[in-house]
Order: sequence, then structure tokens, then C-alpha cells
Amino acid sequence: MNTLIDKYNVPGPRYTSYPTVPFWQSDGFGENAWLSSLTDTFRSTNTATGISLYIHLPYCESLCTFCGCNKRITKNHQVEKPYIQAVLKEWEMYLKYFSEKPQITEIHLGGGTPSFFAPEMLDLLINGIVKQTSISTDYEFSFEGHPNNTSYQHLKTLYDLGFKRVSFGVQDYDPIVQKAIHRIQPFENVKQVTEWSREIGYESISHDLVFGLPFQQISSIQDTISKTIELQPDRLAFYSYAHVPWIKGNGQRGFRDEDLPSAALKRQLYETGRTLFEENGYAEIGMDHFALPNDSMYKAMQNGTLNRNFMGYTTTQTKVLLGLGVSSISDSWTAFSQNVKDIDEYQTMIENDQLPILKGHILTDEDLTIRQQILDIMCQFATSWKDDEFSFEERQVLFEKLAGFKQDGLLTYDENSLQVNPAGRPFIRNICMAFDKRMLQENTERKLFSQTV
Repeated sequence: MNTLIDKYNVPGPRYTSYPTVPFWQSDGFGENAWLSSLTDTFRSTNTATGISLYIHLPYCESLCTFCGCNKRITKNHQVEKPYIQAVLKEWEMYLKYFSEKPQITEIHLGGGTPSFFAPEMLDLLINGIVKQTSISTDYEFSFEGHPNNTSYQHLKTLYDLGFKRVSFGVQDYDPIVQKAIHRIQPFENVKQVTEWSREIGYESISHDLVFGLPFQQISSIQDTISKTIELQPDRLAFYSYAHVPWIKGNGQRGFRDEDLPSAALKRQLYETGRTLFEENGYAEIGMDHFALPNDSMYKAMQNGTLNRNFMGYTTTQTKVLLGLGVSSISDSWTAFSQNVKDIDEYQTMIENDQLPILKGHILTDEDLTIRQQILDIMCQFATSWKDDEFSFEERQVLFEKLAGFKQDGLLTYDENSLQVNPAGRPFIRNICMAFDKRMLQENTERKLFSQTV
């Protein structure tokens, strides 16, 4: 395994989209082009699958030094209402372009720290969103909760608004690791919010853990997972720590590079976790995710309907994902659009009746073909293609890139299909990179991605 780690531990995307954000091209993209793509997809899919909403709530009271998300650190809660009002106005602006009442299938509140906002502010937000929509019968509303500040009232308010899924950011229970990442979070706090969620009636509770953090050891990850299994969350995200300190504002400065586990130890941490999860009834779902057999994500993996978008893995099949709030990314399947990343700029543009768009990308036919291949690999560990989707020459180039994976026992393929072997799952990002023409065409010297292993 160590030889394979040395061979495949290279920078690479996580593929929540294709093309990935650094390789979006501005040619052909503009507000009109984005709105045209959005409204076309909405018109053709709203009745059948509805739309998803991602709402970015960027505020945090303290900085976690492992975090690469867009956020603003403040203890001033006077910022809550003006920000909520801006998000609601952005939503109103988009409603003007829809040909019919939107059918909402999915809402996800991410951050930042959504539980930074008072329950009454979240009530104002969600009621303002849904009052002009219909809700799908199989809807899924979820939010990210910080165990240190998610109150019973947060959970009850959102549950009463239709939220049935919550994910709690645990990361690690080891006090040395917690100090390094500036996330002091006692087990008792996680236990309390997990028990509250069950008592209130949440159908799916997820805990997010991270491997590869500074000072992590096999013994500490075993202890973290032991405590996690004691609480029996329905889902587990076991994320690889993405070390990207060169990205402005992410705060990854609370420790030294040499404090991080080596690539070989990082892979051992994952394998240790995966073994413990599987021994305790969890099944591996896609990349970095596990679920109990009663969870909807496990069932989606089994029946081939698991999906992946900018929010990560999902059981919904929407083609429109509308991102609201600062830095949020939207997806109309044939186009992507990202909002401006500065909160003040975002609110100013909204006040001036401007959609707060920073950049985007219109997908070509080739992009769409490759996007589907990567999506299938990420969700089903397999993909297939028709003869006319790749030319003979393109297939030969692809097979040359895949040959090393096949030789190493990580996958099998033939003229029209590919299957990732269990041994290849730790290298799923590398396998997807073989299909990624955008990245191969851009011989950039910039640091863009975290290591794949």
C-alpha cells in the first residue's frame, strides 16, 4: 500500500463539479447566459425533480484552523438580520425569472456556522424562502450544526420547519488535536445535541470526522471512532483533511506542516477508521462517507440513485441547485455560477438590485460527457460510455492513463465501461483525474488542490 501511496499521492480535485472551479472559463459566460441556462433547466425539470437550494451562512464566533470554507469571524450578532434579509432579496430576484412556482426538493444550510444564527432568524429565513414555493413529497432539508452552540431550540425550530437531517461537525475528540485546530469540543456536547435530535424526531443524524489533522495518531483516531460509534449516528462523513494554506483567508496557520501525519500514516488513519466503521455495521458510500443500512443514502447507493453536487453526496436528483448567499455556487447542469466572496460586496450588490455573480462557466458537450463519467465513478464506483461519446483516439488516450491503475489492481475496464475494485476506492480522485481534460489542458504551476491521499 505504501508504494501505491507514494505513486498516487498528488494534488487533485474532490470533484463536487466538473469542470472544477479553477478551470472554469469566462468565454461565453455572463449573467444573461447563466440565466438562460438556469431558466431552461428549471422549465424542463421543475415538475419532475424540483430544485435544490444551498444557503451559505458565513459567520463563526471563532476560527477553526483546519477550515478552508468562506467565513467571517465575529461575535457581533447584529449582523444576522441584515444578512438574512439580503439572502431573501436574492431569492426574490431569482423568482422573477422562473416560469412557474418552484418545487423545492432540497434545502441545505451550510457555512460558516448556521447555528451562529438565532432560531428566530432561521425561522425568518426558511419561511421567507418557502412561502412562494411548493414542497416536493420526498423533500430533504438539512443543516450543519456546531455541537458547542446548537441549542435545543435551534433543533426544534428547524424540525418544525421541515428539517429532518442534521450533520454535526465533530472532527476529532483528542484534546491535542482539538487545540491545534482551535476546535475545543467536549464529547458531552456532541452527545447532548445527538440525543436532542433523536428526541425531537430527526430521521438522519450525521457526524463529520476528519483524518489527516495535525498530531493525529492511530490510537487517537481509534478513540474518536469508539466515541462516535457509541452515539450511533445514521451517517458518517470521514473526510480527508485538505491542507491548502495558500488559499487566502482559510486560516490554516495554527500548526506547522511537519505536525501533519505523513501520507502513509494518513492512509493508515483512514483504513483504521473504515475497518472500525464496517465492523460496527456501517457501509462505505461513495468517497469518504459511511451509512447504516436503514439510512436513505445507503439505500440510494444500493439502488443506483446516489447523486453528488456542490453540497456533497445527496439522495435527490435535482438538476437545478441554486446557491444563495455569499460565495455560494449554483448549478443548472449546463452552467455553473458563483457569487462574490466578500460579505460587504455581496450585500451592496443585493441592495443595488444586482445578482451578486462573480464568475461562472458554460459547459460544452465534451464537459457534459466527462461530467457524467466522473459523477458515475464518484457515486457508483463504475461508469460506461457509448461509442460516439469518445472517439477511438480519445479512448486510446484514456486507456493509456488507466493502464497503470489496472496494472496495480485498482480497476478493470473494457472498450465501453470501467469498474473500480475495492482496492481502488482510496484512489478514486486519481481515477477521475484520468478523465479530466480541463486539468490536463491547463499546465498551471499554481497550487490548486490538496493531496489526493
